[in-house]
This record gives sequence, structure tokens and C-alpha cells, in this order.
Amino acid sequence: MNTRTILYFSLIFVLQLTVNQLYANGLPDLSEKNGKQFVNNCLACHTGIEDIRQANSKMMDKIYALAAKASYPDNSCIVCHGGNPDADTKERAHEGSINYFIENKGPVEFYPDPASVWINDKTCGMCHWEQVKTQFTSLMFTEAGKIQGTTWGFGGKQGYNHDVANIAVEEVAVHERLGSEVYKNYMEEIKKTEPQVFPGKMKELPPAPSPEEIEKDPSLAVYTYLRAECQRCHIGVKGSKSDGDYRGTGCGSCHIPYSNRGIYEGGDKMLSKTERGHMLVHSIQSGRDAVVSIHDKKYTGIPTKTCTSCHNRGRRIGVSYEGLMETSYESPFMSDGSGQKKIHKKNYIHLQADVHLKKGMLCQDCHTSGDMHSLGDLSGAIQGAVEIECQDCHGTPTKYPWELPIGYGDEIIENQSDTELPRGVSDSVAEYLGKGWVAPAGDGYLISCRGNAMPHIVKKGNEIILYSASGTDIVLQPLKKLAEEGKLSLQGKVAMQQIPGHIESMECYACHATWAPQCYGCHIKIDYTNTEQRKDWVEIAKHPNSKGQTADALSPEDYENIAEIVLSGKVTEQRSFLRWEDPPLVINGEHRVSPAIPGCQTTVTVIDKNGNTRLLNHIFKIPNVEGAGEQGQLAIDISPLQPHTIQKKARSCESCHNNPKSMGYGIEGGVLYSDPSKNIIMDLTDIKGQPLAQKIDTQFNAIKNLSMDWSRFLDEKGNQLQTVGHHFSGSRPLNKEELSKLDRRGVCVSCHKTIPDKDLASNLLSHVAKYANVEIDNEGHSSILNKSIRLSAWVQVLAAVLLLLAAFFFIKRFFRKK
Repeated sequence: MNTRTILYFSLIFVLQLTVNQLYANGLPDLSEKNGKQFVNNCLACHTGIEDIRQANSKMMDKIYALAAKASYPDNSCIVCHGGNPDADTKERAHEGSINYFIENKGPVEFYPDPASVWINDKTCGMCHWEQVKTQFTSLMFTEAGKIQGTTWGFGGKQGYNHDVANIAVEEVAVHERLGSEVYKNYMEEIKKTEPQVFPGKMKELPPAPSPEEIEKDPSLAVYTYLRAECQRCHIGVKGSKSDGDYRGTGCGSCHIPYSNRGIYEGGDKMLSKTERGHMLVHSIQSGRDAVVSIHDKKYTGIPTKTCTSCHNRGRRIGVSYEGLMETSYESPFMSDGSGQKKIHKKNYIHLQADVHLKKGMLCQDCHTSGDMHSLGDLSGAIQGAVEIECQDCHGTPTKYPWELPIGYGDEIIENQSDTELPRGVSDSVAEYLGKGWVAPAGDGYLISCRGNAMPHIVKKGNEIILYSASGTDIVLQPLKKLAEEGKLSLQGKVAMQQIPGHIESMECYACHATWAPQCYGCHIKIDYTNTEQRKDWVEIAKHPNSKGQTADALSPEDYENIAEIVLSGKVTEQRSFLRWEDPPLVINGEHRVSPAIPGCQTTVTVIDKNGNTRLLNHIFKIPNVEGAGEQGQLAIDISPLQPHTIQKKARSCESCHNNPKSMGYGIEGGVLYSDPSKNIIMDLTDIKGQPLAQKIDTQFNAIKNLSMDWSRFLDEKGNQLQTVGHHFSGSRPLNKEELSKLDRRGVCVSCHKTIPDKDLASNLLSHVAKYANVEIDNEGHSSILNKSIRLSAWVQVLAAVLLLLAAFFFIKRFFRKK
């Protein structure tokens, strides 16, 4: 090391000591409004912290402009965090704010987390007021579908109504909602059709019951279950602090990066590098122009792992998109011999990731700003909130996306898309979206099935360019272009062109989602003998402090009234078995054939505070719904979904047309190996199965209302055995006509009951093939079938023609004789 280098580092060291000493003794007031030089006092402590956005970005320009208006042009921190920029101690710096922001609806406090929904109208909302205005109507805040679905399994407490949310909310006034006029008009029609999903107003989730209330009505335990487990993912709280589940709150739930371990790895010297619960780096992740730097790496967009911090339960669409399927096993072993580490409190095996992910696409490349932030409409279920369909980009073999009408593929209103008026493309996008990155227009922006222009998907000739938030440009050839150029595979031609009914009546993912997570039997126990207090994720959200922090973001000693955000009752969850292959098919809320998985096949056990079992492995019944009368339908559900496991190569025809599971009859036709409604004792028994000992235990306790396999929701007579979707009115099992088109079981027997030795002609051909050493493989077999069917068809057509000719000549001759 030379002398110049030594002097340089010595100077840096001395300067750092001087800054530290100045802060210790009280900083001089350099923020006079008399033309003196300004400094950012925050950086005296937070040395090395990252810019929230890169210095040359439009967002940083805006932030510095706001700081300058407040007369602190060099202190960008105060624009989001507030606080006192003139303070000479940490305590003073972290309190209050300055008059400019107070008067202009900016920060009025010091906000450690400016993204919190409880104060972000004063921070993020200074610029992004549109999304802040609609955030409380987002499903990510209300979780209304989850609430309705869970209460359905406890006896259908809300019926089909989706009018309960974490916190009471109303949809945004119609003139203030976002979206195009086409979109707004379209949504008004959907709301009239499905009012139970679009209530316009939602009331607050009922409180967790007291132990005394449980003794009177054990079904009220559903509210303990919801508040202690299910509701931990809404954006009003930070959620479960476990590996894979660390995240921010409010806007920061998605826009601030957190690693699986929740450890800070940035340059701020004040933040712990070992304590969990911190962001990965102090930067906003957003669109294609928001560059996040961490160590020697850079990235743009919101990584899928951010989405999976919530989307790993229920439908499991986040982890499924990544190819993760949960398992009960910890194999394979890790390098130190330990078991596989859990993320999201689960172990996983790795199956096929979604083809869109393998192509470099993030969740936000398909899902619009409206899907996630809401456009102000209050939807109680995912299908109501999501405005995109596969055909919006891929089109059909006969029409490009811009040739399709509004509503195509989104037929919540049956026959909604009967109009032939094409949706076209747009030459612009909504003005507020311009605050983020917008792609060059090309030949026009593609329009979603509900009528909104998509800002990063453009038409270029007869191709489509998707400008991914990850920085990748993906060129897509729509199905019509592939069909016109003869580039569809043989299977694709058969499925989409030879049988156009597939395109018109099925979701694309009915074939192209090759697997789906199927968790059969959801066994829930709520035990009130356990007096340990647990977090109530709804009450936590309702009691933020003045800084916008909820109790889950604070240490217990920092929270003033811990009693208001805890509840009693320990929740335990188990399952019967898992599957992923060949998901069954049903009709979804868009009146299309869709894959389905067990929604919540709830079996409830409730133990009261005195240890008495109030419910044991109980399946509720709901009267007068889905094919049942007063005796009630089992409140276990098979739910339509988009599994987010799309592959270019679709599932085989046989996996649907020759598979009783796909029809709703259950795995292997619902064969019951053991009756689940009866107790099973595994001990020494006599020849009749009677136990010999008196001190015995029941190995498998009965589930009294279950007399079938969990996977069976339809019998061969068409009787429905459990509910199929309880959100949209169109959801149901396949009907008799649809099953008759689907069911092709027994096709082999129909031929081989006489072939090769029961029919003279085929017996002769079989012997010729045998002595000529002709091997008939699958390809040869297919060729024989094709020839046989075509020959049979021609013979029948010619026979019909000959009969008609004979009849013609007979009639002609008859009249001539007359």
C-alpha cells in the first residue's frame, strides 16, 4: 500500500470520527433558509443505506422535488419517513414532522414503515393516490373469499354471500373508480349477475368467540380459526415471521424485497445483519425501470418469491407456479445430514414449474395493476377480481386477440361474448399507469377481456411483444398465426381445430395445467384447553399506533395493550392424503370446463376449555344447496381454479377421457378400500375381527358423515356428493350431456370383445400378421383404427347413397307405371 493510499484512508477515518462526534454533541443547524448549504442529517447514522430508487429515476426526481418544496432539498428521507430533519439526537429525529408535509397531507409523524396501509395516504399516496385510494377494496386486504370459503366448511354461516371482510369496507364511488369506461360498464353488468360476489359493502369479521360461547355453539370456533391462522396474509399486517413468509405491509408487502430468512444485507451500518424480520435491501422493487442492486447483482420487477410469501396456502398458486408441491417428508437430506429445511412452514418436492416462469415471466407480467391493487370494485372472490384470460394474449386458432370481443373467456355472464364486435387495440393506457414503466406502443396496446389496455403488452404486426418487468422481451406468436403457418402440433390441431368445442367451452388450462396440488381431507382441531395467547391477525390490523405500525411489527414490550390483539384456542391442521396428478374437471364460474382441487374439505374437532370434545371429526351439512334437500349437502368442497402449472405440452387425452377421476367419480372410480365412517381397531383380534384385549385404542376414528372417498364428488347416477365451488353461480359438476362427451372408458373392450378371434375377417387378418411377423405397435394400432373408422364411415355413406338411389328409382318406376 503506497503513501497516497494510506493518507486517503486516514482522511476518511478522521472525517467519520468527526461526523460521529458532531452527532454525539448535537449537530449544528445547517438547514437555515438563508442560502447556506444543506445536509441530510439522517445519513449521519444511516451511513451506507441504499437509495430507495436509483438516483437518475423519475421517482427520485419527484422525491427530491418534494424535499425541496419543504426547504430540505438534500434530505429525501423525510418525504417518505417524515420525522424531524433538524434534530440533534436519534430520539428527536424520530418524532414529529415539518409543517410543509402536515399542511400538504404528507407525513405528520415519523414513519418507520411508510408503506403501511394505515398511513400510506400521507406517504406513497402523495404521488400514487390512485392505488392508495382503492387498496382497501383489494382482495389482498379484505380476504373476503377466504372468509366465505372457511365459514362454508363450518356449516355455511354466510351462505353464498361474500359480504364479510377483515374490516368493514365499501367499494369506491363509481365516478372515482379506475379503469376504462368499457371496463366500468362491463363490471356493472357482472355485478348484477353475481350480487353475492359483488356486495358493494362488506361488514367486519365477527370476533373470536369466548370459551363460554364455544360451549353453547362450537361452530363459532371458525372465527378463532380464521383469526389465528387464515387471515395472516392480508396487507394490513406483516404476517407470519417464518422462513419464506417475511414481507412488508401495505405497499411494502409487494414493493419491498424480503429474503426467505428476513435478514438485511444492505449497507446501512445501523441495521442488524443477523436479526430477522428486516427487508433484504432498502430499495423499491416495481417495474422494469426500478433497478434493485444487492451485492454485485441487479434485478428489476417483483420476484415470484415475494408473491409466494402469501400465496402458499389455500389454492397454493404461488408455490405451484414455481413447481413446488408440499410433502410430509424431509428428504432428500441436506449437506450436513439434516432434513430439508422448511419454507412457509412446509416441506416440498419439486415438480414442473409453469412454462411462463421458465420463459422468464413474473407474476406481474400477466396480472394487471387492477388485479392486485383493485380498481375500486369490491369483489369477494378471485375470479371476480382478475381481469385477464389466456386468450387476451394467445387468441384462438381462428382469431387474434384483437379480433376477439370484450368478455371472451370471461363468461361470468353466460353468452356474454356472443357479440362479434372485435375489441381491437389501444393507442394509450390509463394516465396513472404512466407513473410506472410503459412499453412503447408499437401497433397498439393489447386490451384485457374486460376492456383495459395493458401497458407492457403490445401488438407488432401479427405478433405480440411482452415487455417483462424482469427486463426480458418475449415475442409471442398467437394461435391463429401458428395455425395459418402450419406450426401447431398434431395434438394441438386435433384438440383445437378438429374439435373446436374445446376452445369454445373449456379453459385453456383445463388441458395445459398438467398438475395441481390436491390436499384431500382438511382436519382442523381448535383446542380451548390451551391457554397460551395467540395473535389475532384481524385485531392486530385494527390497532396500529400513530406511526402506522401494527403489533406484529413491534416487540411485545413496545405494544401498550397486548390483550386487545390476542385470542385463546390452539389450532392444529392435518390432512388425509395429497395428490398432484390428473386434477378432476368441473364447470367454473365462467361456465367453462376447468380443473379443480379440494377447496376446503373441512372436518372439525373442537375441544372446550374443560377438555370436553364438543365436535369430533365432524363434517357439517348445508340444507337445500347443490342438489341436496333438507337433509343437507356435505360442506366439503371441490373448487375450480387456475392451477398456475401451465406446460406447452398438454395433459394426454386419456387422462381426461379415460379417467373416472377427471369426471368426478373419484380416484380409480372412487373405490373405497375402507369405510371412513367406522372406527378401526388395530390390535389382537379373533377370526371375526373382535379385539381380544380390553385395554385397546381406536387406531382410526370414524368420520361419521363420510361414506365415500374424499376425491369422489359425483356418482354414476349424476347425484352430487359434495359442493363444487360456492362463489359463483355457474360452478358445478359436469352434467349428463357433458359427461357423455367426456367419457370414453371401455373403448378397448368395445373392439376386443370380438377381436381377434371372435370375428372371421379379423381372425384371418390376425393370422396373416402373425405368420408374416408383422408387429403391431401403438402407431400401427392407431393406423388400423383410423383406417377402420374411415372405411366404416365410407361404407355407411355409400350404403346410404345406394339406398337413396334405389328408393329414387323405385318411386320413379312406380309413377311411370301409374
